[in-house]
Amino acid sequence: MKRILFVCTGNTCRSSMAEGICSDLLLKQGVEGVNVSSAGIYALSGSPASPEAIDALSDWGIDLSGHRARLLTPELIAEADLVLTMTSGQKAAVLEMAPEAKEKVFTLTEYAGFGGDIPDPIGKPLFFYRQYAEEIRRLCQMALARFLSDEEKS
Repeated sequence: MKRILFVCTGNTCRSSMAEGICSDLLLKQGVEGVNVSSAGIYALSGSPASPEAIDALSDWGIDLSGHRARLLTPELIAEADLVLTMTSGQKAAVLEMAPEAKEKVFTLTEYAGFGGDIPDPIGKPLFFYRQYAEEIRRLCQMALARFLSDEEKS
């Protein structure tokens, strides 16, 4: 089983949306053997996904209502085959926690072949969540194509 771990700050918006989107993409592509999860650098364990994140993904039939935040640990990083963060600052925090993981830690935009960070929508209206979810979905499609291609080669 291959493991992809998405990381953001609180694990209630961006990384939870990325987990839901990526899991949905894998399901729709019929890909098995890839586990997708998420965690937050400063997550309050057990917190639900934000109502706006739940609403944004429900547009695509993705249900985040059962999501519960979890705190990032060195063990979660070690278990993952790929760690994708939402910002370069989060990438730095992951590498500070687990410097030995440097070969498998990227920002989502970097791994998809672009630059920049995905802004935090917390406290913003639903419109922004939908906009960021669209961007995360686009990047996840590219990141998954790369990940699955790399897995075939190894």
